[in-house]
Amino acid sequence: MNHDVVLTCAVTGAGDTTGRSPHVPVTPKEIAAAAIEAAKAGASIVHLHARDPETGQGSRDPKLFKEIVDRVRDSDTDVVINLTAGMGGDWISDPADPAMPGPGTDMIGPEERLAHVRECLPEICSLDCGTLNFSDTDMIYISTPPALRRMAGLVQEWGVKPELEVFDLGHIRFAKAMVAEGLINDPPMFQLCLGIPWGADQTVETMAAMKAQLPPGASWASFGISQGQMPMMAAAVALGGNVRVGLEDNIYLDRGVLATNGQLVTRAREIIERMGGRIVTPQEARNKLKLRGADD
Repeated sequence: MNHDVVLTCAVTGAGDTTGRSPHVPVTPKEIAAAAIEAAKAGASIVHLHARDPETGQGSRDPKLFKEIVDRVRDSDTDVVINLTAGMGGDWISDPADPAMPGPGTDMIGPEERLAHVRECLPEICSLDCGTLNFSDTDMIYISTPPALRRMAGLVQEWGVKPELEVFDLGHIRFAKAMVAEGLINDPPMFQLCLGIPWGADQTVETMAAMKAQLPPGASWASFGISQGQMPMMAAAVALGGNVRVGLEDNIYLDRGVLATNGQLVTRAREIIERMGGRIVTPQEARNKLKLRGADD
């Protein structure tokens, strides 16, 4: 069991959840306030996406990310900042010509995918380590090996820790190749993403199987989605890992009861403490994960 738990709160995501809950933050001011709320509730790290303030849809506009990050940094609340770098890999085939991109496709290169990371220089950014059928539609999330190697090299140069998001065993296999190639500094930081269509299922057996494939000395966390969020959180702690909760992955506190990010962090903290563990502070997380700003 992990007794000193790094807890990440993923406060908004880019999914179509804004119409399902009034608590999902949309504007930079709302997203920053949600991040601060999560930190005050005990989160060690906040994982941040930006949304278009007009449409509520996910955005990769560096100006929006900069406003969010500046608001969090200018607050009196310490928290580790983790920015998504997953935007810009969406391919939706054209039904009339499957060889061509259809409406909704958003494909860009490695440098552009990381433009907001270079602008904001967070302590962590996510790196989605493979391609995936992301729904029952014709949409595919694409992250190719050359693009991932380029992105890993850039964030290493900038001193930003990549959170290696893995959705299946093959993603772990490739991430380990990047570690072996020297593109990822020790200790590598993995996020086992469970329950996302059509990646790894959210079961304890799946989590244990993925953990078994991680390289020696790796730091790891895991999350589940929807009703699996808290059970997978508890399983990760029991198996020795860190955790993630938040409205990106689940909008409910209890059946039929919509949650805030602060409430989800509080619920996770209560479970962890009842298991005999605790949530580490942001500075303890920096030290544990060897982030920029760690104590020598």
